[in-house]
Amino acid sequence: TASQGQCLGSSSDTNCLVDFRERLLTIDSNLGVKDVEHLKFLCQGFVSLKKLEKSSSASDIFEQLLAQELLSEEDPFFLAELLYIIRQKSLLKHLGYTKEQVMDLLPSGRKISPFRELLYQLSQEIDTETLKNIIFLLGDSIPKTPMTSLNLLDYLEKQGKIAEDDLTLLENLFKTVAPKLIKMLETYKGERAAQLVTPPVDTETESLHQGEQELLSGSDTKKLLEALPVEAPWQHERACNNNNNAPNLCPEIMTLGTLQSNVIHSANAKGMTKETAVYSMNRKYRGHCVIVNNHKFTDRPGTDNDALKDRPGTDKDAECLTQVFEWLGFTVCQYDNVTKEVMDQVLQEQKRDPDHDDRDCFVFCVLTHGDLGAVYSSDGVLIPIRKITSHFTAEQCPGLREKPKLFFFQACQGVMTQSSVAIEADAWNPEHTLKQSIPKEADFLLGMATVPGCKCFRDVEKGSWYIQSLCNCLKKLVPRGEDILSILTVVNHDVSRQTDEWGTKKQMPQPAFTLTKKLVFPVPQGAFQG
Repeated sequence: TASQGQCLGSSSDTNCLVDFRERLLTIDSNLGVKDVEHLKFLCQGFVSLKKLEKSSSASDIFEQLLAQELLSEEDPFFLAELLYIIRQKSLLKHLGYTKEQVMDLLPSGRKISPFRELLYQLSQEIDTETLKNIIFLLGDSIPKTPMTSLNLLDYLEKQGKIAEDDLTLLENLFKTVAPKLIKMLETYKGERAAQLVTPPVDTETESLHQGEQELLSGSDTKKLLEALPVEAPWQHERACNNNNNAPNLCPEIMTLGTLQSNVIHSANAKGMTKETAVYSMNRKYRGHCVIVNNHKFTDRPGTDNDALKDRPGTDKDAECLTQVFEWLGFTVCQYDNVTKEVMDQVLQEQKRDPDHDDRDCFVFCVLTHGDLGAVYSSDGVLIPIRKITSHFTAEQCPGLREKPKLFFFQACQGVMTQSSVAIEADAWNPEHTLKQSIPKEADFLLGMATVPGCKCFRDVEKGSWYIQSLCNCLKKLVPRGEDILSILTVVNHDVSRQTDEWGTKKQMPQPAFTLTKKLVFPVPQGAFQG
């Protein structure tokens, strides 16, 4: 690596810092208004949108990068990467790099996600006439205000119309007005596919009691893990290339089974001498808890009138979740009978909420009907779980970066079977195939009421087995200082012992997570009132 510390050996650290800032000012003076807009676009996911919007010069952006410790005299490579991408390679010399050195270091040291760089490079290839044609094709789906190609792509991304795993809209547009750009999309998709790694699956299963059905296979576990969101590549690479922090920030996607296996292996190998780090829970506010509670469902064209039945008992679940998470210090927002359109609005509002900066954590609960890897809106639209969780990745929601994000789903994940009169199954199974192939991102926990391919149950008066057990265990074990994974282990044990009145219905919840630290909720000052 090139030596950037030009003041090394100097008797004055202050002089060294001033020299570095002088070089940053030189870079700033050589960048125009368009360059600043390009830097602001590329820095999304590293700097909050609010702070980027207030930045009117390159030096303003540099100040934010310095504050985030993404830029320093000892390690200015992130800025070198930015300059390289925006084709200001002549300015690299002020950071002690040549363009050849940056090219050599990018494969292992890049922080900008391939998707963000793709959007930027596309914006540079879209000429005025092509942009005009694209805007015409999009019609009323975009604002009528003047837009550059970068503004347009940024808008489409923020509206969820394009994503790192969904380029369908761009493909359709480019086929019509810019076929030459299809090649860039194909190259990106090919490189991304080559980077996807199937997460390890624990093949050991606990011996079953006689007559008990195995609830979770290796392939089922893989399907569950696929619901976790896409990792922002900068996060994985930054962690894996930082020798000091790599172990905590390059997590495997794990289930409780793989966690227990790894803990035992680690204890034998290292003696468990170092205590696990704990997520910070000392910010001004605890966080938002969103509850989507679908009780009644409207008919959908092409389906039977009673295909999606009402869900009596779900209001009891919503009430318990509200009481428990308010007790834990969360601000609870409940939405009832949520259509696909409203769900999109809720996700966008929560993703963009600036309040996340001052909060410790985020919780999102969905109570509805479901199918494998997906849940239903109240108007019968199937929504992949990954589409919900992907709104809260570090790139999409910087305010929640490196903070725990918990998602709990009370919804079946497989075909519905005959159930008793008082017990209903939260499943509805049209002939629908879901394609999911999504890797991990740190700091997520996905709590499913049941394993993939199976049903979960709800008492029409008392609420669902899973949510009621989750609430009861939180009330009981948080005051004892237990972490969330220990609590969910107890939930698994509790739900697995429950059965319907004939003893024929069984259920096993399944968490999957990429938490990098222990999550321990502070003990509330007052006793639970509910």
